[in-house]
Amino acid sequence: MGKLGFISLVIAAFSALLGERIVNLRKRTLASRELVQNHLPNCVALKNLDYGSEDITILGDGLAFISAGLKYPGMPSSDVTGKIFSLDLQDSRIKPVELRMPRNFDLESFNPHGISVYTDPSDDTIYLFVVNHPQHKSQVEVFRFVEDDHSLVYLKTIKHELLYSVNDIVAVGVDSFYATNDHYFTHEIIKSLVEPLLAQPWTNVVYYSPKEVKIVSEGYYFANGINISPDKRHIYVADLFDHNVHVLERKEDNTLATVKSVAVGSLCDNIEVDPETGDLWLGCHPNGWKAFMFDPKDPPGSEVIRIQKIHSDQPVVTQVYADDGHVIMGSSVAATYGGKLLIGSVFHKALVCDLK
Repeated sequence: MGKLGFISLVIAAFSALLGERIVNLRKRTLASRELVQNHLPNCVALKNLDYGSEDITILGDGLAFISAGLKYPGMPSSDVTGKIFSLDLQDSRIKPVELRMPRNFDLESFNPHGISVYTDPSDDTIYLFVVNHPQHKSQVEVFRFVEDDHSLVYLKTIKHELLYSVNDIVAVGVDSFYATNDHYFTHEIIKSLVEPLLAQPWTNVVYYSPKEVKIVSEGYYFANGINISPDKRHIYVADLFDHNVHVLERKEDNTLATVKSVAVGSLCDNIEVDPETGDLWLGCHPNGWKAFMFDPKDPPGSEVIRIQKIHSDQPVVTQVYADDGHVIMGSSVAATYGGKLLIGSVFHKALVCDLK
């Protein structure tokens, strides 16, 4: 075989491999899925949240925390600085309030992603953990919430070599948490373009405490949302590209043992857990291809999925809300309180709806 023939063979083989990888990526992103509208009554947009509300978590008294202004590679974003809002769901006005940030914190580079709240049982102090991506790096910011003046007190920044591509976090103590890494590579071009085409189960879950940091679960295609059961015995992890939610048992050494996975049929992002029923509420991307190839004329849709009886032999997976992107684009989180459903998005608006 001549040199030209060999080069032609290599090009043909590469083209075939690239084509196969693109077909696989389209399959994992559910690129061919057509969404049927499934709206809820009385859905209205929340004020001040026009540039994303990527994660939302609600305390038992109805106080919600919302991260806004995420700039995520490959997704639309604005120049608005990242912010944290609170929302009192017991207040009939349903009005988000921007929390005052501390002066000793770098607000210019604040790029908030996943959030988690931990209430210290010894004194009821509320700690807010925020995944932050300054200059697209990964670190975790820890704040103390001061309810009287709607402010956050900056406590510390946590960085570690194992926390290299953090997406979401669930706090299990005043200085300990589990976190998901959603990518294997850290180089922006490789993680944004090459890694999705490779589509390998290389992402993981990390446990962090001041005494030890370790990988406690791995083998995910895109480890995304993470949360904890009301009894604190199990951790839930959403694998975006594998269309399922993993149930993991916590061990005494803080490692996680796989129990099972539940298929959800969508690219689910963040997980919120109802403290009373134990139901999981998921903000999902029904067609991830549209999110990655953003076209405002054919916008990415939104979907909310609820999982009931997740520890039973037959969990119940239900679609609660679905929109084709003309009301809300790129839903990333869903949380409930008092008959209300909050739906947040990566870069678009946030909704509050009445549940049927």
